[in-house]
Amino acid sequence: MEQIGTELMERMEAAFDASKTAQVMMNAVVRQGVNACAVDYRAERRDLHEFSVRLEQGEITNQKRSGRCWMFAALNTMRVRVMQKLNLETFELSQAYTLFYDKLEKSNYFLESILKTLDVPTGERLIAHLLSAPLGDGGQWDMLCSLVNKYGLVPKTAYPESVSSSATAEMTAYMTEKLREDACILRTAHQNGESLDSLRLRKDDMLAEIYRMLCISLGKPPKVFTFEYRDKDDEFHRDADLTPKAFYDKYIGMDLSQYVSLINAPTADKPYYRSYTVQFLGNVIEGRTVKYVNLPSDELKKAAIAQLKAGEPVWFGCDVGKRSHRDTGIMDPDLYDLEGVFGTRFGMTKAQRLDYGHSLMTHAMVFQGVNLDETGKPNRWCVENSWGEEPGKKGYYVMTDRWFDEYNYQVVVNRKYLTDEILKAYDSEPIELKPWDPCGSLAL
Repeated sequence: MEQIGTELMERMEAAFDASKTAQVMMNAVVRQGVNACAVDYRAERRDLHEFSVRLEQGEITNQKRSGRCWMFAALNTMRVRVMQKLNLETFELSQAYTLFYDKLEKSNYFLESILKTLDVPTGERLIAHLLSAPLGDGGQWDMLCSLVNKYGLVPKTAYPESVSSSATAEMTAYMTEKLREDACILRTAHQNGESLDSLRLRKDDMLAEIYRMLCISLGKPPKVFTFEYRDKDDEFHRDADLTPKAFYDKYIGMDLSQYVSLINAPTADKPYYRSYTVQFLGNVIEGRTVKYVNLPSDELKKAAIAQLKAGEPVWFGCDVGKRSHRDTGIMDPDLYDLEGVFGTRFGMTKAQRLDYGHSLMTHAMVFQGVNLDETGKPNRWCVENSWGEEPGKKGYYVMTDRWFDEYNYQVVVNRKYLTDEILKAYDSEPIELKPWDPCGSLAL
């Protein structure tokens, strides 16, 4: 390996000192930061928060200091049905309720994965992967569907936020410590000759401890509750003795089996029009398999636009931190003049960013509209976020169509908006990806 020598150092310094532009940018960036100096003021003029197709929605939600965006986004696509059915100005489903059961089910999924890999050496990459984040907040659309199918949903009034649901780090850290200890106990007992039946009895006791920790942190979730609300006409309503599943069936009623995940991962190892799944990715053992069909970006757009035109919002997953501005809510690859600031070009393609670990899906939000030009082509998208009203325009972001191509990875749409070719690909036996594949990333 070659070191940085004195000659090279002097040459680099001389080149830097000879550039007047570099000196000016150094003075600016040291005081103001990179993005503040690089942002193009014209972006606010061209990336307008106006859309030719725009859906009505309730008040903006706030996941606060938790990684529940995938829950918030999914429940925000569902709450509109309650609002329309009951003539409500706004409404929220309980994200704490889905959090409780997600943590419980993920704990079981993790412990079952440990039991499945008892003979894999601890130093292997698979075990390191399983132990890395056994109880993280992140998730996927199919994982949310599994929770809803098993446990139903409740209004936020029936199971409100708590300190630990709004700031999950402490609770998750202690439960993660416990689960890693449990993994150690199970694997050590197996090495000492204990039977699988005996280990499963141990696992049941371990889950009971996790359940207790969840109840203490979040409160016990309701089995039966009374739903009370006042509609736009100021009329009061009461519906007593509802179970969470009965509430879902009566007031939401989405057939989740009809909604599928489309992804755009243009890497050489993932041919288009094929279905994929990821090993050891899930929450509910008996629930839906996390499954996608990989398609060109334009196919994701066509399906999303069709669903928006039909009046239904669209769940999607993207890399929100790339080329976006929190205050203005603008998501635009041309937002920052980084070449002007640093004097260098950032030229990786979407596929290269995936292959080289620079980008993957990190956050889920909801499309609530799209702007179509004179030819019917999209040029910007209306995005409902779950970070409260402060960021963006009262909580809404605007995504340019080119940003969609570069940093959007997933949309979820009803099967009826897809071609027979796409449905055949989705319904085919999925190709299994390694647990650490970028398509196994979870939205936070």
